[in-house]
Order: sequence, then C-alpha cells, then structure tokens
Amino acid sequence: MRVSLEWLKDFVEIKAEPSEVAARLTMAGLEIEGIESVEGDTVFEVNVTPNRPDCLSILGVAREVAAAFGLKLKLPDTQIKAQIPASDFSVEIDDPKLCRRYTGRLINDIIVGDSPEWIKKRLEKSGLRPVNSIVDITNYMLLEFGHPLHAFDADKISGRIIRVAKAGKNSKITTLDGADRVLPEDSLLIWDSEGPVAIAGIMGGEGSSVTNSTKNIFLESAYFAPFSIRRTSKELSLRSESSYRFERGTDIEFLESALNRSALMIRDICGGKIHEIVDNYPEKYIPRKIEVRYKKINDLLGTGLRDAEMLEILNRIGIKTEDRGDHFTAYPPVYRSDINKYEDLVEEIARIFGYNNIPARRPKAALSAGILNLKEIRRRKIREAMRKSGFSEVVNYSFMNPADLDILALPENDERKKCIAVMNPLRQEESLMRTTLVPSMINNFLYNLSHGIRNIRLFEIARIFIDKGEQLPSERLRLGGIYFKEEDISIWKDKLPSFFVAKGSLQALFDELKITGLSFVPSVELFLHKGKSADILINGKNIGFMGDLSPDVVGKIGLKIHNPEIVVFELDVDLLMTMLPDRTKYSQIPKYPSIERDISIVMRDDITSGSVLEYIKSCQAELIESVELFDYYKGGNLPQNSKSLGFRIVYRAKDKTLTENEVETLHQSLVQSILVKTGGELRG
Repeated sequence: MRVSLEWLKDFVEIKAEPSEVAARLTMAGLEIEGIESVEGDTVFEVNVTPNRPDCLSILGVAREVAAAFGLKLKLPDTQIKAQIPASDFSVEIDDPKLCRRYTGRLINDIIVGDSPEWIKKRLEKSGLRPVNSIVDITNYMLLEFGHPLHAFDADKISGRIIRVAKAGKNSKITTLDGADRVLPEDSLLIWDSEGPVAIAGIMGGEGSSVTNSTKNIFLESAYFAPFSIRRTSKELSLRSESSYRFERGTDIEFLESALNRSALMIRDICGGKIHEIVDNYPEKYIPRKIEVRYKKINDLLGTGLRDAEMLEILNRIGIKTEDRGDHFTAYPPVYRSDINKYEDLVEEIARIFGYNNIPARRPKAALSAGILNLKEIRRRKIREAMRKSGFSEVVNYSFMNPADLDILALPENDERKKCIAVMNPLRQEESLMRTTLVPSMINNFLYNLSHGIRNIRLFEIARIFIDKGEQLPSERLRLGGIYFKEEDISIWKDKLPSFFVAKGSLQALFDELKITGLSFVPSVELFLHKGKSADILINGKNIGFMGDLSPDVVGKIGLKIHNPEIVVFELDVDLLMTMLPDRTKYSQIPKYPSIERDISIVMRDDITSGSVLEYIKSCQAELIESVELFDYYKGGNLPQNSKSLGFRIVYRAKDKTLTENEVETLHQSLVQSILVKTGGELRG
C-alpha cells in the first residue's frame, strides 16, 4: 500500500526524517518496503500483514506513527451539526450474519464534476485514477479511513428501498467494469425493489452508477462479513480495493464517521443537501475484554517494565485499560480484531516498547525427568512387539481418496462411510479424513511391491476420524497392518498360509502385552476373504479384524499375481489400552511334572476350533494347564462337510504329582464330554 507522508501529517505532527519514520514503523511490525519521492512528497510502500486490516488506511498508519513516536493523533471533524431533513430511503437486511450493519445518507442537488487538484494528486500518489468528484471522494475516504463506501444514483434506485440479501438462483448483473456476471447463489447483493444494483462490498452495478448528469445520490457505508466477501470475490474472480478491505475486516463502529466525513466533503465540493442517516444495525458491537497479570508480561518478555509503563503503552495504541492491583483489564478497540487473548497484548507491548530494547538473556529451561505416561509406554510396547515380528512402521497422512472406500465395498450404513471432507484439499486423492487405515496399508503395499520388494510386513499406529454429526469428529487410535510374502520357488511343498503367519504375529503382540481371553471368530467384513478372515475378540469384546483381502478387492487394485495372499488387520488401540493389566503378576515355577495327552476329533465343518478350545479350558480348569491346536485335516476319507482337529492337552497339579491313572480317568471323561458337546467322534 502506498502512503503519502504529507497525508500522514494531517493526522500526526511528525517531524522526523522519512528514513527514521520507516525504521520505527518497521521495528513496530509495519514493514516499509520502499521509499520514493513523488512531486516533492515522500511516499512509503507499506507491507500490511493480513492480521492488520486497520493499517490499510492513512489513519491506521498514522496511529502507528503516533504510538511509535509518542505523539498525539488528530482526527478530522466527522460531525454533521446543522439541522437536516429526514430521508425517504429505507434499508432492509435479510441475513444479519452476512451484513451486520448498513448505513446510508441521501444527498440531493449535487453537481458532479472534476475533483480539486489536491484530491486528484493524493489519489494518484496512492495509485488510484481520478474519475469524477463523487467517485474520487469515496476513493479518498477508502484510503484515508480505510472504509469503502459506494455512491448510488438515488434516482435510479427503484422504490427508494435498499435491501441486502443473497443472490439466490439465476441472478445476473452488469457491473461497473461493463461485464455481465452470473452470480453465485450464496453471494451477497444490494437490491432495490426491482433487482440487484451492486455486488455487496465488491463492485457496484452499471445501472445505478453515478455519472456527470447525476443530481441526487444515496451514499452507502456498511459492514459485510469478511468470509462472504472473500468467497464471492474468489468465485467471480473479481477483486477491488473495496473487497480487499472488506474481506480482511473493517470497523463496524467507525463506518458512520467515514459516511459523515464523505458527506461533508461532498457538500463542500459538489454542493447539495445532506439528509438524516439511515442506519440498520441489528446487533450492536460488544467490546471484548482481556484480563492480564502484570508479572506474566514481564516473565514472557524478560523485561522489568513497571505496571504504569505497560498501561501507558497500551493506551498509546488505543487500548483502554483498568488497573486492578496485580492485574489489569484491557478493552481492545473494535478496529483491532486481531487482539483476542493476553498473548496478543504481550506482543503489542513488546513491539511498541521496541524489540531492540528487550535485553538478551540466556533462556531458563527446567529439565524434566522425561518420564513417559502409561499410555505412551503401552504404545511403545505395541510398536516394539510388532517390530519383533518383523514389521516395519510407516507414517501416512491422515487423508484418503473417496475411491478407497469404493474398493472396500463397505455397506451404506457402515460408520466408516461417515467421512469428514477437507475444505481445501491439495488434491482429490487427499480430500477425506481417514475412517480406516486399510486403504493406506494397501497403498503402502502397492508402492513397495512396485519397487521390487516381495516380503512386506508393515504397520501403522494412527488416528481415524468418524463424522458423528457434532462440531468435532470422533477420533480413535488404530493399529493397522499388512502382510505379504511372495511364494518362493522350492522343492519343498509345505507352505504356511499367510493368514496364520499374521495371526501368529498378533498373538505374539497380545502375549507381549500380557492380555488373556483372546479368541478369533469368523469375520463378516466384505472386503476380507470368506473363510480366511476373523474378528478378534478379547473376553468377548470385538477389538478388530484380520484376514486375506477378498478376490474382488485384489482384482480392483490390479495385481498381476496368481492367488496372492495379502493379509490386512486393524485393531482398536484405545479399547485395547483399557484391557491391559495394570501390573504384571508372576507365577511360581511349577514344582510338579506335567502329563500331555493328544486327542483328534472328527466334527462338523461349521464348528470353530476356538469354541472347542474355550470349552476344553473351562472343563476341570484347575488341572488343565494349557490346550493348543496342533493339527487340522480335511478331505481324504473324512465325511463331506467335516474336518479333523487335533488338540494337545497339558495336565498338571499345583500340590502333587499326578499319576497316570488320575490323568487317564480325567482325560477320558474330558474326551466324552467333548464328543457330546461337538457331536463328533474320535478319529481312528
């Protein structure tokens, strides 16, 4: 933004050299990028950061100069003191969230012509082209007070009514630049009784523009919601000096002063009669207040400022304060929308006091013992257990492609389809927040496979995000993994299925975490291979799933491998954490020997080995030390729809040595009970 030093002197009596003014403003956070001389006047090129829209004006920069040099700020007269007639214009606001205030003044019997030379020169030095006296005065006020105004030809406003409302469907307007524009439905427009006359905060319509023949004008000064102006400006690819300021935020209170000063200038330059203000202000501005302890400021800055010094600095930049002993209350002015918390006040004090005046001190930092909390310790145990099984950890972005869920063919009522959409994704492939880790694992697998890696074991611990219809999504910690090993060319035919390798890794994880009550039941996940998948239960609670990817999914990802066994798994870590024992209990080494017995039973194919294992463990539990499945057989001479399961049972007593007769009696009783329970028979 170009700022004339001559214009600044209307507001503050600055006598310092331009170079010193530039240096002071830069040190205070308002960077001066260049200085040039235009017709004997010094003009600064000021870089205004997005959080300081109050500095997009001569007045705003003058405030900073006054604060930096400790000078008094002078404001021009904005009071209309003479008796003035009422206006026959009315203003309606349909959506107060998009237009929080709209004011205007009718000015009759003006003469539109060229502006005085002093106005023209100031506009030109600031980079604006003079048009006519009315347009030039509104542009002058935009630069001086930082508040955009717009003048309508009052005789072209149908019904003498101004209505602020959204465009709705099929709205069009020809703007001042001569372009015919189709307007987005949610754009904010200024309407008369017949149709739109301006795009609010951006550009006026050609049909209501001021010309040299205009005799009466309606002068607008309003506050439009920044997000609405920014959105419309972007959708229309239409930028203006007005939209640049409105989309950063203007002063909802000071806009009346801008209106009055413009009206007075129009009367002085163009003649005319000013009418009473029309002001629609649905919800009045309520000043913010911030409580701050004096000591907190000095502790953060490393300074020794007195209480009175802090208050004096804040008062210099327009922040009213009230001393309350060991702390104070600050009331930021309405034009400082960037000040919302005590850290903002600390920054204001630092920059006006001068960063160069803050002494350099060696920072003090207390070293903590570095003790991890229980949750992090358990996470590390999970990571370490997975690494012990040969898995490598990966870290992915928390995004996914909408097509990923289509590959998994999840049912419509599955909560994993309740996705959070990213408002401004960098690309379509990252437009949703993840609801499952499986797609990321598949992508990691494909990447490694394409780079020639044929033994892939990967895992990730990360959060997923589920849309519950609330303000924030539900976040859950998950452990996801994938296992694949291409079949080696070998003379040996025995090959352990990948499902059981991955299952063994998960069982090793649970053993490492000292979790008991583990069981596996057939899974109903549609993207897993039926018969080669399982839901994982701990004490009856479902904590996740594992299994081979189904042939449909394998086909969709385009693998050119015959019958690949790609195992994926995902566990609910948050739920898993609640099942870990608080402390580890050690058992005494057995004093007495154990006796093993094997049993092979032919049973129906739909009876799971897990259910038989649980039943065996529940029978005579005091003497049964352990049970494991050691054999599975199907086909051959077995009946159709049946299978043979072999179990190894270890018997041991805690207080004596069991005899062969005791074990044999117990074992035969157990065998008969199992046969009755399963409806099976001993395999010969």
